[in-house]
Amino acid sequence: MKHLDWPFFTLGHREFALSLDTWAQAHVHDVHGDHDLDATCCRLVKQLGEAGWLANAVAGRKYGGASETIDTRIICLARESLARHSGLADFAFAMQGLGSGAISLAGTSAQKTRWLPRVAAGEAIAAFALSEPDAGSDVAAMQCAARVDGDQVVLDGEKTWISNGGIADLYVVFARTGEAEGARGISAFVVEADTPGLEIAERIDVIAPHPLARLRFTNCRVPLFNRIGEPGEGFKVAMRTLDVFRTSVAAAALGLGRRAMDEALARARSRAMFGKHLGDFQLTQAKLAEMATTLDAAALLVYRAAWQRDQGQNVTREAAMAKMYATEGAQQVIDAAVQLWGGLGVKSGETVERLYREIRALRIYEGATEVQQLIIGRDVLKGG
Repeated sequence: MKHLDWPFFTLGHREFALSLDTWAQAHVHDVHGDHDLDATCCRLVKQLGEAGWLANAVAGRKYGGASETIDTRIICLARESLARHSGLADFAFAMQGLGSGAISLAGTSAQKTRWLPRVAAGEAIAAFALSEPDAGSDVAAMQCAARVDGDQVVLDGEKTWISNGGIADLYVVFARTGEAEGARGISAFVVEADTPGLEIAERIDVIAPHPLARLRFTNCRVPLFNRIGEPGEGFKVAMRTLDVFRTSVAAAALGLGRRAMDEALARARSRAMFGKHLGDFQLTQAKLAEMATTLDAAALLVYRAAWQRDQGQNVTREAAMAKMYATEGAQQVIDAAVQLWGGLGVKSGETVERLYREIRALRIYEGATEVQQLIIGRDVLKGG
């Protein structure tokens, strides 16, 4: 963990990272082989809550948070460390933050009091419901609608690719409310899982298993109290949330890449070949050099963005750079680790095989690489 000596971090950040790594070594393992995925995720959330780690995923000490604001560097350090040990543990932590992030950033005191302490304690599982069948990267194409009816809001429509779908206790749902055209006519609402009219329409299986679902809302009524922020401000709330957690996706990719590097080094040092070890060959050394450089470059981008966000700066461009480079770079590092492991690298159950499946989705969710390129390119053209 030499990068903890970089000037991006305080002593508190360094102590947090080392403590979490020690805890993870004792309590977290590769759980993707477990048969009951939902139960495993629920257990991980509970463990993370009981150990106090989830307090860092919400804001406000009186609401169960570790500090008054979300510390982006802490979120990134947590995801890097957890992903290095278990992709599913990283997922469990991250979704508590992303799922409740809108409440932390834009909720009223009453809303925070109602939901955040349970999220921080691991007693309630949160989810972020933005994507739709025809509105993923293009949020302005959203069709799920919400209309005010007295002191209630009625939601109709669908959401898909919703992480924690099927096990969440509360969903932060973004729906079209029509105050203006496009992204300016969207609002955010909390919908609790037992609300009549909310249905888990489909459970979705993916190559690196985690709870994922398509949600259907049919005359789903929630109190007007559940609206987060002002009417029509939902897109801004969503983007503020993603600015925090998009950088942390890059940190998770960094953690997966670091684990792949560990596995590659172990293989290079132990694999006997032609009277030598794999690591004695110059081709192997060149590949390891590329991998190490990619990881350091990714880490610099990740923690630059996290540091800048914690200084109160707008980091849309920097977060996009970190997310693009770290996820694409980690994919290359993990692919190289699989190659160094040879035939064993594609054997089901091997660590590098698991990492190969886990990294792929990170290049897509919370804005695919191509979307990050558009964000960066447009900002460059504006002179940003």
